[in-house]
This record gives sequence, C-alpha cells and structure tokens, in this order.
Amino acid sequence: MENENRIKALKEKDSYGFDDLTEIMHILRMPGGCSWDAGQTHESIRDSLIEETYEVVEAIDNKDRKLLCEELGDVLLQVVFHAEIEAEVGGFDIGDVINGICRKLIHRHPHIFGDTKVNSTEDILSNWEKIKSEEKSRTTLTSKLRSVPKQYPALMRAEKVGKKAECFDFPDADSVFLKLDEEKEELRAAAAAGDPDKIHEEAGDLLLTATTLCRKLGVKPERALGDATDKFISRFELIENELLNEGKRPEDATVAEMDAIWDKNKAKSCKNQ
Repeated sequence: MENENRIKALKEKDSYGFDDLTEIMHILRMPGGCSWDAGQTHESIRDSLIEETYEVVEAIDNKDRKLLCEELGDVLLQVVFHAEIEAEVGGFDIGDVINGICRKLIHRHPHIFGDTKVNSTEDILSNWEKIKSEEKSRTTLTSKLRSVPKQYPALMRAEKVGKKAECFDFPDADSVFLKLDEEKEELRAAAAAGDPDKIHEEAGDLLLTATTLCRKLGVKPERALGDATDKFISRFELIENELLNEGKRPEDATVAEMDAIWDKNKAKSCKNQ
C-alpha cells in the first residue's frame, strides 16, 4: 500500500525535481518494482554511462539544445542509478555523491573559497592539478601518468599522458615530424619482416607519435580523427552516388574507378574552399 501511495503521488505531479528522480529510482529497484531495473549492477550498466555521455557530446556538437537537455537527463539517471545500487548494500548514497563533489569544488578553488591569489587561467589550472595530486597522494610524475585511466579512448589517453610528461618532450613540431618519419620506417621494416608482435608495437609507436604531433600543433587528435572519418564517409557517399548513377555499386567497381571519382571530388572540394 505504501508503494502504491508513493506511485500515486508521483503520477499526480505536474513537474518534478531531483528528489523525485531519486524516489522513482528507489521505487523501480524495490520489491514489486521493475524486474529489469532491480536486476542491474554497476557492471551491467557500465556501458550505458559511456553511451549516454557520447550522446551528450553528439547533442553539443550538433548544437541541439533540446536534445542536450534530454541527454543530460539520461546521464543524470545513470548517476542516480549507480548511487541507488550502492545505497542498497550500505555503501554510499546520492547525498554522499553530492557532498563529495561540493567539497571537491570548494577545496580545488582556493582563489574563490580561500586566500590564494591567481593572475591567470594557467595559475588556476596549475593549482587544480597540484591540489588534485595532493589529494590522491601522487608524489611522482609516473604516478600522475598512471592516473590517466586506461579506459579513456586511446588517442585521448595518449594526449593527456603526453601533456603531463611535458618535461620529457620534443622541443617543437619539426622534431616530431622527423620522429614520425623514423617510426614509419620502423613499421615498414616490421611489416616486411612479417612479425605480428613487432608490427603491433611499431603501429602503436607511430600512432603515439602522431598524437604528440597533434598536441604540438594544437590539434585535439580524438576530434581530428572523428572529423576525418566524417569527411571520408561524405566523400565515399559521393563516390557511391556517382557509381549508382552509372548503374554500378561500389562492390562492382574497381579501386581505380573509385580513386578517380575520389580525386575529382577532392579537387572540387579544395577549389570551393
């Protein structure tokens, strides 16, 4: 009966707040609630948090405010979901999550909530990293490098690790171009030798060096690769449409035919820019 009253009270509302969200999640997880929601664990909904985050990014990139509002709600749901799972076993609850982030923000902004003086954004970021390292007891540079999660997309992780290790870095982009040529030749030699393990290793070195070059040139490698992939898809669409107009499919055309169309459209694109 208590559960029915809680459900009835929620259904009769015209608008909802944060407490209502936590109440709904609690109802869904409790006996007599939703069997699917009740059966989830941190591990089973792990990927959902990643997927929802990328959907937020998509809404931002598309400048879609309505979708962004919706997707932020989906991310918030994941946070509440994980907190509810933990609260049920006597761990932390959503209040602890909120308390923790509030304390962190106050502690890491001493120029706002303390007496620290700053002269630039760089000072603010430097203080943030210093305080973070103190909180996490990261006393060596290696420990700071290892703190970058392995679960990050590989390009993003490589970029962050490289930035943290700037004391052991190439002096300029030209130096990285030379290193890139060196890594290409090492990969070519590994491929010629037919050693799968060595090919794997050298391919990784080449990608790492390319990421370093991006950082030196002020380019975000993850975004640059994403944009390049989008460009490839758009240009391939032009190839496919032209072939379809000729009564062919890409699977039926030769690489030379498709290359010719690709080069023609690429030249046209460059001319229009």
